[in-house]
Amino acid sequence: MRPYLSFVTLGVSDLAASRSFYGKVLGLKPMHDEEGVAMYRLNGVVLSLFPQHELMKDAHVKDDARGARFSLAHNLGSEAEVDTFFAHLKKHKVTITKMPEKVFWGGYSGYFADPDGHLWEVAYNPFLEMDRDGNVVGMKQG
Repeated sequence: MRPYLSFVTLGVSDLAASRSFYGKVLGLKPMHDEEGVAMYRLNGVVLSLFPQHELMKDAHVKDDARGARFSLAHNLGSEAEVDTFFAHLKKHKVTITKMPEKVFWGGYSGYFADPDGHLWEVAYNPFLEMDRDGNVVGMKQG
């Protein structure tokens, strides 16, 4: 198997509310949007929003609100960019679970939650090498 990721699908409780959040608050433009699913192209990966009960049905898994815990991460180019992004989130009354701060690994990050509680980390990682489009291309050595 070649190591890459094509899609991240979030099971959501209210597709309309999630569409609104990802569109109006985060400014994502759908690449595909129909009644039962919304898809957004991110730099090489597609973020898909799909009703939780439909996702569980499709995967043949009991819909008991259990599952793996994870966070999605968005890396920016500076601490100031992170602070600006969090000011935007506050303006939209987004649930912020941790305001940005210097962190143990040497970066600067905070967390917010989408309407279903999916966690997003917004960080400045001084060790990442990123191209001008925001794609991670490697780690700085030394």
